[in-house]
Amino acid sequence: MSTTTERPTPSGATAAGRGTAVRRRTSLKPTVVYALAALVSLLVFVPGTPSDVQTVFQFGSGGEFIRIPNLPVPSLVTIVLLTVVLAGAAVWAFLRHRARRPLNAWWHVLVGVAFITAFLTYVGAGRSSVIPMVSLLAGALALSVPLVFGSMSGVICERSGVINIAIEGQLLFGAFAAALVASAAGSGWVGLLAAPVAGAAVGALLAWFAVAYRVNQIIVGVVLNTLIIGLTGFLFSTLMSDNKALWNTRMPLPRLPIPVLSEIPVVGPVLFDQTILVYLVYVLVAVLQFMLFRSRWGLRTRAVGEHPKAADTVGIKVNTRRVLNVILGGAVAGLGGAFLTVGSGLAFGREMSAGQGYIALAAMILGKWNPKLAVLAALLFGFSKNLGNVLSTIGSGVPSELLLMLPYVITIFAVAGFVGRVRPPAANGTPYTKS
Repeated sequence: MSTTTERPTPSGATAAGRGTAVRRRTSLKPTVVYALAALVSLLVFVPGTPSDVQTVFQFGSGGEFIRIPNLPVPSLVTIVLLTVVLAGAAVWAFLRHRARRPLNAWWHVLVGVAFITAFLTYVGAGRSSVIPMVSLLAGALALSVPLVFGSMSGVICERSGVINIAIEGQLLFGAFAAALVASAAGSGWVGLLAAPVAGAAVGALLAWFAVAYRVNQIIVGVVLNTLIIGLTGFLFSTLMSDNKALWNTRMPLPRLPIPVLSEIPVVGPVLFDQTILVYLVYVLVAVLQFMLFRSRWGLRTRAVGEHPKAADTVGIKVNTRRVLNVILGGAVAGLGGAFLTVGSGLAFGREMSAGQGYIALAAMILGKWNPKLAVLAALLFGFSKNLGNVLSTIGSGVPSELLLMLPYVITIFAVAGFVGRVRPPAANGTPYTKS
């Protein structure tokens, strides 16, 4: 449900001017979501938490220059206070909706943090084990890295007007090439160089069929994913399995802790004690955000994705730009695949991308084709996945199967538009033929 209102126009405005006045939209969805979060906390967390127990949060990892002691909190009192915060946020969202004023995005972050904290307090209440916050956040970042690379690939391609369903195949082929080349060369760094080449090759196939031959882009993407799954599965069963020592040995990239920054409590071990691929994520997101909205390349890329005919009339080579951007997007996704093998210190496994390309696509949609918002969505998916791992480790009573389902449930809601109305680039998925 949404309401619209027109901003007042000057007294001398014409009827046409009044008819085209800017409309401000608000939605009840945030209110409903906040209220549901408060109800879950009130009806599940509060009754299920004993009144005389504590939850212990661990914020240290042992390598900081300032040691933070474990933080015990009274479980029930903490959950009740957080429930009040959630209920207050729901009331505030409703009042903003009545006043037809949109909510700031930070309200979503506040509600999310409050609900997750209440949930962690609930599952850790009265247990001898602590809630390891550094491990939780560091693992969430690690699991988000392939999703961030994949979502950035989707942004580059779809801002150009080409739907990239083949992110899954690009991730998988990048992981395969990185493991194969790194093992053969005896160096994870060499494998890292091979990954974007493999991803770019899949991107080139997508561009060839989708742009040159104007084949349905969704069908091409699905076919390419199936092709890469079959090809890598065949080579894994034959070449890699026959001689693991030569073709599929673990060749991890070394961690590169940044002096001083890596010793900052909580933040340091999470953000600044990582491999080169994680640091490349920071650079990629910042550069892409700037280039897409503040450079000539970005202006022309958005032009061919929104109105290719108009772009063509001012001399922009629409199809050439689309081909180059799809290949670039494939290379970016290939780097994400490298994180699955050399970036994580793992050997290649059959279908090890495990649907992460589709989750990256959902993160891009959830982020409204904007790099910085897509990163937040990818972090949300990574956090939800790692949350299940951590809770299984500390022995929580929550069924692990439910937690493993969480990223995919979020994906369904995101694609279904539950998070709000999203508008893709106008010419996305539409081949361009020069008239």
